[in-house]
Amino acid sequence: MYWEDPPKDREAAVRTLAMPKDTNGLGDIFGGWIMSHADVAGAILAYRRAAGRVVTVAVNDVKFLRPVFVGDVVSFYCDVAKVGNSSITVEITIFSERNDGGVARHVRVATASITYVHIDLDGRPRPVPQGEDQKRPRKDPDGRPS
Repeated sequence: MYWEDPPKDREAAVRTLAMPKDTNGLGDIFGGWIMSHADVAGAILAYRRAAGRVVTVAVNDVKFLRPVFVGDVVSFYCDVAKVGNSSITVEITIFSERNDGGVARHVRVATASITYVHIDLDGRPRPVPQGEDQKRPRKDPDGRPS
């Protein structure tokens, strides 16, 4: 199996339990369920970074690396990848925690990149406040400079 530790430099934005109702016709967790939770996790970080309302404008990339099974505890780790004038791109790394003979093990099951736009009360784009993340170099999901 491909066991791997989740990121230690940040908390999971969302953590949830995969349930039988979330399966596809083959018994694995449905990819749309994973994408929906990834969108929520990314939106939480974007909302905090923008200090206000955000909407999803693009799912730039989603990669399903391993299946998620009923009973897995699925965690969504997020990092701001890019901040534009009114947009925030968030990289999301998704891990499943599985019990392997009494030992909790983790496996990276998916990655995603989603872009959000900061909007005002009328739904119009508005500038994202300047922040330190606009000055630091971008890193890939493994923490390496990209």
